[in-house]
Amino acid sequence: MRVARRFVISGRVQGVGFRWHTREAAQREGVTGWVRNLPDGRVEALVEGEAESVDRMERALRQGPGGARVKDVLVDHDEATGAFKDFSIT
Repeated sequence: MRVARRFVISGRVQGVGFRWHTREAAQREGVTGWVRNLPDGRVEALVEGEAESVDRMERALRQGPGGARVKDVLVDHDEATGAFKDFSIT
């Protein structure tokens, strides 16, 4: 079953390769969507794909790359739209 989730990640998540880490994980999991930095220092991602793949993406986001220190991950569940062809950094 396809699902979509919006994640907002806080902590030390900018300037540490978090968006590239997220894109690599998305490509590995075969999910679509996007990731971006927010002006307040957090990172936001919208991930769409099979439920198990999105679950694995959430684990990757909660861990982050080596230099990151993830403090919190807010998760909103959305309906999958199929609007995305790939996963991009915006």
